[in-house]
Amino acid sequence: MAGSVKCIVIDDDPDVSDYVVEMINDTPFLDLVGAYSHSLIAMDIIGSGAIELIFLDINLPGIDGMSFAKSLYAEYGKSMPRIIFISGSGDYALEGYKVDAVDYLLKPFSYEVFFKAVLKAKNIIQASNSSTAPESIYLKVEHDLVRVSLADVLYFESMKDYVKVFKVDGTTVIALSTLKAIEEKLPADRFMRIHRSFIIALNQIDSIQHNTVSIGKAAIPVTDQYKLQFRSYMDRLV
Repeated sequence: MAGSVKCIVIDDDPDVSDYVVEMINDTPFLDLVGAYSHSLIAMDIIGSGAIELIFLDINLPGIDGMSFAKSLYAEYGKSMPRIIFISGSGDYALEGYKVDAVDYLLKPFSYEVFFKAVLKAKNIIQASNSSTAPESIYLKVEHDLVRVSLADVLYFESMKDYVKVFKVDGTTVIALSTLKAIEEKLPADRFMRIHRSFIIALNQIDSIQHNTVSIGKAAIPVTDQYKLQFRSYMDRLV
């Protein structure tokens, strides 16, 4: 999704790094770009501007995580990637806010604690990107490129190599695309994947019964992989 958060992990402890990577892979709106054991190794990818979030260990060899974050802040200011610190000690928690850290995860931490931190990061990043959110996308339909207004969309359904777009006026568009490719184009504050085969327009939801979303004439189940993200979204509405 256009709102998917591209992130990296910088931690020299393989067990901790693998643990965080596993959590990232279990979180639908996170897109892992790489994992590094040393901060300087990650400089090229950070300098490319492709990274939005860094999971950064405090106790790193050479330049420690806090010093590295301060150097990023000095160079990039508010445009630097957001940081979630990871540490076995709470000694640096207050200092972390000097570099606008999103959160400070104290080891050991659960997935629930992790998810709250990354959801906070996602909301901050989306807010800063909201002014550039698209109002329409172009889809390949047969031999043409067709513009589809996002305000007209109820939901997208995967059909193997095609995606069927269900619209508010009852019409449909069948596009030559994967659901993942379309997901990358969509603003994440307006659309959410709730099933391997479905992305819904959040403002078009009619009702929710247990783990089923009614939208238009469809009843779409929220599958286990996406329940926590969807529940967090609903909690913010009530």
